[in-house]
Amino acid sequence: MNHLMILPILIPLIAGASLLLAYRYSTGRQRSISVTSTFLLAVLGGWALITAGSGDYHLYLAGDWPAPFGIVLVLDRLSAVMLALTSGLALFCVLYACRGIDRQGAHFHALFQFQLAGINGAFLTGDLFNLFVFFEVLLIASYALLLHGGGRARSRAGLHYVIINLVGSALFLLALGILYGLTGTLNMADLAIAVADAPGSDRALLTGASLLLLVVFGIKAAILPLLFWLPRAYSAASAPVAALFAIMTKVGIYAIIRVFLLVFGLGEDPLNETAFAWLWPLALLTLALGGVGVLGSASLRAKTAYLVIVSIGTLLATLSFMTTASLGAALFYLIHSTSMTAVFFLLADLVGRHREHGYDGFTSISPVAHRWLLGTVFLVAGVSLAGLPPFSGFISKLWILQATTAEEGAFWLWSVLLAAAFLTIIAVSRAGSSWFWKPGELTGPARPLDRSCFALVWLMTGVSIALSVLAEPVGQYLTQTAEQLHAPEHYLQAVLPESFAEYQARETAP
Repeated sequence: MNHLMILPILIPLIAGASLLLAYRYSTGRQRSISVTSTFLLAVLGGWALITAGSGDYHLYLAGDWPAPFGIVLVLDRLSAVMLALTSGLALFCVLYACRGIDRQGAHFHALFQFQLAGINGAFLTGDLFNLFVFFEVLLIASYALLLHGGGRARSRAGLHYVIINLVGSALFLLALGILYGLTGTLNMADLAIAVADAPGSDRALLTGASLLLLVVFGIKAAILPLLFWLPRAYSAASAPVAALFAIMTKVGIYAIIRVFLLVFGLGEDPLNETAFAWLWPLALLTLALGGVGVLGSASLRAKTAYLVIVSIGTLLATLSFMTTASLGAALFYLIHSTSMTAVFFLLADLVGRHREHGYDGFTSISPVAHRWLLGTVFLVAGVSLAGLPPFSGFISKLWILQATTAEEGAFWLWSVLLAAAFLTIIAVSRAGSSWFWKPGELTGPARPLDRSCFALVWLMTGVSIALSVLAEPVGQYLTQTAEQLHAPEHYLQAVLPESFAEYQARETAP
């Protein structure tokens, strides 16, 4: 049992607790603790990618209690990818926050670390109840981070955000109660076997529980009609918080992939087919609404929030095909979209600081200081986000189109996806031209450019370039990840070898 597996949860928990105790210490000391913790998480993310690259499942049994009786953490390719993406994004966000935004309210760094602990725990847990627990940890921290800095807009957005997620938590508990009442377990591997072996009389209740979980994860992922909290919440949050929130919706995506391919994916007539049948039209509608929202947004933060919705619709529509090729393409797009929407949240703040008035709004034309530097990074990020060559956005969308060509319903996905991309190109082009081309000269002295923030945004934009250059090895890793996810029997064999052997014996018995 490798104790490194517990560190992505343990390190931010210890750091968060230490920051609460060190609240009266200097800001520099608090920043040092937070940045060190996040850097260690980034190192662990790289370790997870290498370790999971072998294709094996790695287990951590808390208290050395065997599954399904104790808490089990499971590291595979998917959880490794998500850990690495989260830690890398978090490192950029915390460094950006250290340029002054962390001083706008209390306990920023402690809350930041607690949220990372919840996110990492959600990616590693092998138990549905612990998934609920980690959801609550990350959500409670996100409530406070959303309100960081205060203000009426953040308070109103925070109220809506809290209410919708409290409803989601209640539904989550209801679904868990149904599953536990029918199967007597909430360990994912044990639950998968129990659901596959369940009598036909329980199928209706199990299907209902699966659809409740789809609603819960749909709230986290922001799928229509459960997405209206997102634009207001994300556009009201401070820049580094909104950038970190770009991974929050992907926790919902992760949960859908993990639970519906594993827990409800066994048997001759798997229950996940009903959920994916509902997911397909809702995802297309989400994608279409996101495209319209991108075109009609009044600020860059709101536009980026709707770009998050576009990415959610694209991911879920692609996942609905339930093939290895479509899942691999979706995972590549997940990495691209998460990193680039985070870039735009930070870029909105960076541009807003250097406009004479209007911050990041489009309602007024205002000169921008350092517009050649800021305009260049905006151009590169916008081209990538819109899906134009040669950046990762183009590669990811091309992979999605290729992976779904032969599938029924490909015409609808192609039509809506390309239409949303076209609207994104129009919206980004209009924003860029109004900010960096039309405005005249500044009427007063230019505010000095924060070189550290500018460098961080450029480095994050470089992720798109790196994905393009390394598209082949990254694509191969993600394809193997998709193949692993579509073979849930290997997960069961690793976590519960004896129970899975008994299940196989029952399935093959005459």
